[in-house]
Amino acid sequence: MWPLYLIVLVCFAPVVFALLAYYVPSLGLRPQEMTNYGTLVEPQRPMPEASALPLTTRDGKPFDLSSLKGQWLLVTADSGACDEACVKKLFILRNSHASQGKNVERLARVWFLTDDEPIPEQILEAYRGYNMLRADPEQLAAFLAPKAGPAERQAALTAPMWVIDPLGNLMMEFPADADPISVRDDIRKLLKASRIG
Repeated sequence: MWPLYLIVLVCFAPVVFALLAYYVPSLGLRPQEMTNYGTLVEPQRPMPEASALPLTTRDGKPFDLSSLKGQWLLVTADSGACDEACVKKLFILRNSHASQGKNVERLARVWFLTDDEPIPEQILEAYRGYNMLRADPEQLAAFLAPKAGPAERQAALTAPMWVIDPLGNLMMEFPADADPISVRDDIRKLLKASRIG
């Protein structure tokens, strides 16, 4: 009988350990590390209605952000003058988008312009394909950086890059000095794991 008991024990051991890992995290059996580079937005924030965040294209036509639902949105916000830090963010998002191969159509890029400064022609030429949308910085900050105080709101608004999922939820943030390869890999993982968008 002992060989039979041993076989039963060996068969049930993985199930018991899995149940303990799942239901009793204090045992330390559950892995703690995450594989994502970006920071998950907790809780996720739904895309605001057009009335709460009015947007216009560069030529002044109204634009409803919900028209991009169904795609993964790679988002940044900055002045139209676009300094070196702004160019770096646009570059990272453009390359992250372009490197997704057959999944490239599942992504769209959005640049929220936080002022009325004209965009240099060189920037317009290099970053064609972006949805360049003018937004009121206060209303935009209420969506992208709601916890930022008045003094740090501009920095909190323009420093990071974000991802909005196909359901319209702001769900991930990357730092301004993000590693381009890690951003690209995070987006690749999202697209691979997602059955939407």
